[in-house]
Amino acid sequence: MKRLAAPKHWMLDKLTGTWAPKPSSGPHKQRECLPLIIFLRNRLKYALNNKETKMILMQRLIKVDGKTRTDSTYPTGFMDVIGIEATNENFRLVYDTKGRFAIHRITAEEAQYKLCKVRRLQLGAKGIPFVVTHDGRTLRYPDPLIKVNDTVKVDIESGKITDYIKFDTGNLAFVTGGRNTGRVGVITHRERHHGGFDIVHIKDSVDRQFATRLTNVFVIGDGNKAWISLPKGKGVKLTITEERDRRREAARA
Repeated sequence: MKRLAAPKHWMLDKLTGTWAPKPSSGPHKQRECLPLIIFLRNRLKYALNNKETKMILMQRLIKVDGKTRTDSTYPTGFMDVIGIEATNENFRLVYDTKGRFAIHRITAEEAQYKLCKVRRLQLGAKGIPFVVTHDGRTLRYPDPLIKVNDTVKVDIESGKITDYIKFDTGNLAFVTGGRNTGRVGVITHRERHHGGFDIVHIKDSVDRQFATRLTNVFVIGDGNKAWISLPKGKGVKLTITEERDRRREAARA
């Protein structure tokens, strides 16, 4: 893929090459994923170049959602757990309030599970019900109360659903697309638009209201308690003047 055609949130500079890694086909969309090479080389700085990244991967040191991955362009995406056993590190891919994937370290305990948004609910062959999640998993025999847009907690080792959160007003949600990507808040209201896009109104922890499409909303907590740890800033978007003031305070300190 050409460097300039790569998604902006990969933060590749224009001048250090013509090309960018093209993500392999996988569980996340090309524009919404982060290839492993960019995570290891550009974010964590564990490798200097493509060759070193491949050396790390070919030693089978990197696991994504509990499975060893050796493809340098494997597309990791929102909520994926990346584990590096050699350094005892675990990361969860979540967005910061600028819409970029943050380097968010998590505990080994939290790395045992991930949250998945239900995209589809169907009956398969022989009337077996199944759900399809945002990361391409097909989970058979879900709880009959689970519906589309709900969030399921999946145990990574067994791949089974252990718990779920309903898509409901009063629950905590993470925005995964649009201008408000990375913001976290409580769902206050859902506008239904037949033949159009349903709009969800959300209020964050400092009482700022914003609205986004239903497809961009990912429920992450029951009530206002999140089931995952949140990155720096806790999903509160600051205005540019607030950011400037924080920077000046940090510089003074």
